[in-house]
Amino acid sequence: MSSSTPNPYGNPGGVTMPAYGEAPLDQPLYGASFGQAIKRFFKKYATFSGRASRSEYWFFALFNAIIYIVLYGLAIGFGLAGADPVTGEMGAGGTIPTVLIGLYGLAIIIPSIALGVRRLHDGNFSGLLYLLILVPILGGLVVLVLMIMPSVPEGARFDADGGAAAHGNAFGAPAGYPGAPAAGGFAGQNPPQGYQQPTDPTQG
Repeated sequence: MSSSTPNPYGNPGGVTMPAYGEAPLDQPLYGASFGQAIKRFFKKYATFSGRASRSEYWFFALFNAIIYIVLYGLAIGFGLAGADPVTGEMGAGGTIPTVLIGLYGLAIIIPSIALGVRRLHDGNFSGLLYLLILVPILGGLVVLVLMIMPSVPEGARFDADGGAAAHGNAFGAPAGYPGAPAAGGFAGQNPPQGYQQPTDPTQG
């Protein structure tokens, strides 16, 4: 179809719809891939309103763990490589990786808290519960359990618009709830004849 040919399946009102399976940034992305979760983490750097699916949260947690393992491994490796053979004192070679660990930790403080707050919202919990992480041991365990809790559509009340856009919006509710997209499509829409229906993503 040439660019000059009118699109019979044009979007109503001239609204540009996102690609199948890719929710707008102001909505949670259920069934997010590893790459999508990392991309959305940095794009929503200091966004405390709205929600984040379990896949968005836990894929970043995996990414974060990998980064720290690599950096700590480099710090220990370089430190041992330059260690004094007599005293066994670690060498200065691990200084740069250690500095990188500190810089990385500072860089992700705000977006990590924001992601945690959005994950709580997705379970219909107040973001203030994230402060429980300040309570030694028990608080961290409580927050961990809350991060595992499933998504509920009532969490849309924490969206920037108070959940108004979630009603009838395919991206406003987790799969299996009213208003969620059927088989990976948009609510109330079917793909044009001859187009393949996207695969239904696993709810995250």
